[in-house]
Amino acid sequence: MKAARIVHVKEPLQIQQLETPKPKGIEVLVRIISSGVCHSDIHLWEGGYEGIEGQFMKTTDRGVKYPLTPGHEIAGVVEATGEGVEGLSRGDRVIVYPWIGDGTCPACRAGEENLCDKPRSLGVYTEGGYAEYVLASSYKYLIKIDDKLDFDVAAILSCSALTAYTAVKNASLRPDEDVVIVGVGGLGLMAIQVIKSLTGARVIAMDIDDEKLKVAKSNGADFVINSKKDDPVKGVMELTHKLGADSVIDFVNASKTVETDMQMLRRRAKVVLVGLYGGELKLNLVSMPTRAYRLIGSYTGNLRDLAELVSLTERGVIKPIVSHKFKLEQATEALTMLKEGKITGRGVLKP
Repeated sequence: MKAARIVHVKEPLQIQQLETPKPKGIEVLVRIISSGVCHSDIHLWEGGYEGIEGQFMKTTDRGVKYPLTPGHEIAGVVEATGEGVEGLSRGDRVIVYPWIGDGTCPACRAGEENLCDKPRSLGVYTEGGYAEYVLASSYKYLIKIDDKLDFDVAAILSCSALTAYTAVKNASLRPDEDVVIVGVGGLGLMAIQVIKSLTGARVIAMDIDDEKLKVAKSNGADFVINSKKDDPVKGVMELTHKLGADSVIDFVNASKTVETDMQMLRRRAKVVLVGLYGGELKLNLVSMPTRAYRLIGSYTGNLRDLAELVSLTERGVIKPIVSHKFKLEQATEALTMLKEGKITGRGVLKP
């Protein structure tokens, strides 16, 4: 099978021919129709994340091994099954849940495999979706999808949409609340749709790109603020009667954005940190208890959340935006465009 692989960090991905896996036991081989291009793939490609005091956190220190086929947003068709597989047949349309754990840690036992102590995530620790086929370690990680659900849309549900959906759930929003969405790329746009469809909260979208803010407005944002041109704190305070936002969901999560987040909160507010841009944050520790702020880290979502999200999408409650489609040979171009902020919505590879 053909795969686009990271052989050396910061170098173009290489198209290689690999042996097509043969499923055994409860494994399932999926022929990939669409594979989403995610910001996390950029960090794998660059070899790490920015940490505190400018320290670079290497992916290899976290157990990532190269060469690696990235890609964890996968939708396709069942090609073959092991002898122990139940409920799936060749030709079934499926989404692959990629956040696989070891099955034994406390998080896995609680149904939170995405937070496993020893993760085995597809496209991160094992071979992923920038390929013609992917091997799912268990049929339990596959969700059947309706014939009417587009594969491109289905693919991005398992990470970008799932991450946004879980972040909104972590914010516990109510109809009478104000929420600021920081960064309106693919995840931010998805979060706006989820908020407006399921919670009724008032959305203030924030970004430095006017075109993205226009798209955010068309996706349901009540107000938009260009934080590069205008004072974001002043803008939020004016829109919230000088009380501040009830929640901020930060899909950038950089030092500068989170420092700003902390200045626009009303008492009892929640800050949900999602993005992986990185950096560090200095906190006024007295204000944390006296104003009862809550900082919440939110990372992808569990299999139950994905099943809920698939149902919402199939019923048309939410409509994920796929704006760019690439061939497998264009994987490096896709990652470069995403890094440079040239993709509004989400991009997918088509093996």
